[in-house]
Amino acid sequence: MKIDFPFENSRFLGYISHINPQYCKVHFPSSTLLNKNIYSGEEFNGGLIGNFISIEAENYGFIGRISEIDLPEKERLALTEKSFRLFDFHPTAKIEILFAFDYYNEELIQSIATQPNIGSKVFACSNEFIKKFISNFGVKNDEDLKINLGHLTSSAGTNVMVSQQSIFNRHCAIVGTTGGGKSWTVTKLIESVKTNNSKAILIDATGEYANQKAKVKSLILGEDTYFPYQKMTKQDFHYLVKPSEGVQVPKLAEAIKSLKMVRKYYENIENKVNSQKKYHEDFKKFIVHDGLIDKSEKSNIEFNRFYLMHYEEIENDDFNLDIQLIAKQISYECIYPTNRDKADLFGSENSNDKNFCYPMISRINHIINSKMYNSIFNFNNNECNSSNNLIAEIEEFIKDEQSEYKILRIGFEKVSYDFQVREILANIIGRYLLNKARSYYFKENPLILFIDEAHQFLKKDSNLDYFYAAKLDAFDQIAKESRKNGLFLCLSTQMPRDIPVGTLSQIGTFIVHRLINFNDKEAIRQASSTASNDLLTYLPNLGEGEAILTGVDFKIPLILKIHSPKVPPDSSTPKFKNKS
Repeated sequence: MKIDFPFENSRFLGYISHINPQYCKVHFPSSTLLNKNIYSGEEFNGGLIGNFISIEAENYGFIGRISEIDLPEKERLALTEKSFRLFDFHPTAKIEILFAFDYYNEELIQSIATQPNIGSKVFACSNEFIKKFISNFGVKNDEDLKINLGHLTSSAGTNVMVSQQSIFNRHCAIVGTTGGGKSWTVTKLIESVKTNNSKAILIDATGEYANQKAKVKSLILGEDTYFPYQKMTKQDFHYLVKPSEGVQVPKLAEAIKSLKMVRKYYENIENKVNSQKKYHEDFKKFIVHDGLIDKSEKSNIEFNRFYLMHYEEIENDDFNLDIQLIAKQISYECIYPTNRDKADLFGSENSNDKNFCYPMISRINHIINSKMYNSIFNFNNNECNSSNNLIAEIEEFIKDEQSEYKILRIGFEKVSYDFQVREILANIIGRYLLNKARSYYFKENPLILFIDEAHQFLKKDSNLDYFYAAKLDAFDQIAKESRKNGLFLCLSTQMPRDIPVGTLSQIGTFIVHRLINFNDKEAIRQASSTASNDLLTYLPNLGEGEAILTGVDFKIPLILKIHSPKVPPDSSTPKFKNKS
């Protein structure tokens, strides 16, 4: 039977000899106390970096972790192979205090007012005792869903069951260099979400998770599904077109307004709304062939009257218009604001404005006629059934009664890297889900949004070169405001330094695999409130699949070996072969 008493004399190591707010030091009376020993069938290595220790203090017990071991200066000078065999040494160790616990009920206590005393005894801590605090890590009540995430690196038999609520409640980030095990961790979390009958959408940057089949609906943008451009916003279209400051921005805005007015006019006719009123008939004279608007030398009073009657519908942010007409409509917008002789009329054609707009018109024609863009946004308005429409697929997936699929994988493997279309498209999807969250759609049934290779999508801007440019900030807004509305982010990235600071600062849980770059480690240190400098020194030395779990809902940071997923992602490195 294993012993879980924290202060067993057979596991005695030494005495507290130094205390400050960040750490304490332990004096070992003999170096032999650091040797490997077996008590009650359990192996103890008192002198290994990362091992847990327990401290018997006056009012509380303490759990700490060894972060450094050293010999006093005078003993280091006398250290030889012979002396090491014949004489005893007196090492010291730096201990990171993780938490205090009450002797009577063993509840965790975290307070600067609780510190061990000088001379307090230090013991190697048993796995059974540690299990009391980490077997249900972050679980706050019996209703919390649990994830069997991994086991302690210092004890393969000590599994860590974490609360799904605590992992995602304040958003989650999985970071680490290539080959560190990020993809396995993402897959493990996805499998756990399925097991717990929760729902998640995965933006798969490279197709790495295409082999996930059970309870997964897999869609590939540009191949078997498209995002309908009508669900874009005017701002999204600006990201694609990139109009320049000055003439192009207002002319594009006017063209969008005119085409939306035409759409409203025909809707009124179809629905027989206000068809007899004079302002409706007056507007008809502005419409020329193919549903375009020509305002040249016509009454601006009659035009503006129709506009003001439908102001809210025309000036809303939707993009529900015939995009094939927009380039031609921009040409029609290149007129003088007023007539020189009659102030109540629009002016004639302005050739200078047309010349300024030709580059933008060319870009628009290229975009709407490009095979790649058409496969993603369906600019040609091809007749497609709802199974090809990504918005229809998302709407069907998030329905409460839909229980066949728990994961919706949106594959970006066929989406081009040119012209920032990947970032723009991901941002469009993110904004769509953000608007759903703002309407409290996920309040009762939360949704997790996984973003793989997040550094590809969470760029700070769209490289627009005019003042109107807003940032690609949908995920930043989700991180800041959607937690209370039931939409949670889980980011996976090799380069946390490339994630916008506003997004990273909202992350509450970090699963950190091996990191080497100083800026990456610094980004994690600044974003995580519970990751100490001592803990982050482990990052370059973590093995494959090993990670540090730290977060605001977890009282202590842990170093884990993540359990293997049932179906590993397709992330293996191609091997060189001798073909001779």
